[in-house]
Formats: sequence, C-alpha cells, structure tokens
Amino acid sequence: MADDGPGAALRSLVERAVDGGDGGDRATDDRSVAVTERGDDPGPVGVLSTVVAETGSSSIVGVVPRLDATTVRRLRDAVDGGDPDRTVRLVFTGLAAERLSGRSGAVFRAALARRGIEVAVHAAESSVAVLLVGERAVVGLFDGDGLAALLSTDAPEVRTWAAGVYRRYAAAAAGDDVDDQPDDIGDHAADDTDAAAADDADAPNADERP
Repeated sequence: MADDGPGAALRSLVERAVDGGDGGDRATDDRSVAVTERGDDPGPVGVLSTVVAETGSSSIVGVVPRLDATTVRRLRDAVDGGDPDRTVRLVFTGLAAERLSGRSGAVFRAALARRGIEVAVHAAESSVAVLLVGERAVVGLFDGDGLAALLSTDAPEVRTWAAGVYRRYAAAAAGDDVDDQPDDIGDHAADDTDAAAADDADAPNADERP
C-alpha cells in the first residue's frame, strides 16, 4: 500500500475522525486493522464481500454513498449467503440516494427489499461508506472508478464513531428532529476526502460528530 495512495488516505481519515488528530495514541494502533486498496489481491470489493459473508446472522447497518454495479453485485451475493433472518439497514446518500429516487429507484428498492434490506435515503454528499458488520467496522473510500480502498477493524473506538454517524443519518432520513443533523460528514477531514459512516445499536457517544 503506497504511503500516498487511497489506502493511506483512508487510514488517515479514520484515525483523525476517531482520535481528533491530537497526536496521542491512535485507536487503530495494536489492533486488528486491515486496509486494502484497488490493485491488491484480494481487492476492496473482494474483502468487503468476504467480511459480509462471514458474519452469518449478525446485523449489518451503514451509510452508503454509491451504487457501484460491481460492489452491489458482490454484496448481493454475500447477503444472500447469510442467515435469512439477518437485519440489514442502509442509509443511501449522495449519488446513491439520487439513483434510488430517480426513474430506476423503484427497481433498486424492490431488489433490495427482496433480500430483506431496509432502505432510507438522505441527500448529503460523501465519498466514504461506513458499515457495522457484526463485530467489525468497515470504512470504504470511493472514487470515480468505484471502491478504491477499504478499512476493516474491530477497534471499539472506530465502532463507536461509526455508530454515531449512522444514527444521525438514519434519524435525518426518517425526518426526526435531532439536534445534530448530518451534513457533509468529512468536513474536518477535507484534506483526505469526504466521510460517511455506520452503526452499532449499543455503542456509546453516538452524538459525537466525526
């Protein structure tokens, strides 16, 4: 992984979002953190589908900014291989939200519903997706060609951050009156990219802005 590649940018974004860039110990130090980028074998899409497939009956929640055809196909196959009672809740933002709301939106929604995936939409823009998949937080960086890099970790601090972001987006998509409405979630990490994220129902500190 190149020091200036999308994988390094994604790791830096997550560290700054979670740790605040204060120069102290990082949440991702000495933990099971895996980062892969386009060109690796397996690449980000392959790793993501494996993580999802291995969760079995665990719930999946998250915020997704793109409906990249390859990623969607691999995730569909991975979700189909899990427990049929597994809960999958996704908030689609930005370009993904536009696609779900456009002419073909009904088709996409129906396809997702057939697989038991609960869908909400929010207009916020982002190039980063975040999922909570079982005990792991997964953060994916998108570019014009699709999923460019993926970070996966079981670090509690990253899961907590991801949970807070998902909760705000889910609340805003539902039209709830919350004090901290989501905007562009990467505004303080703009040197690397935008940000977007995911949830764990029992995580604390859900009101912290990433």
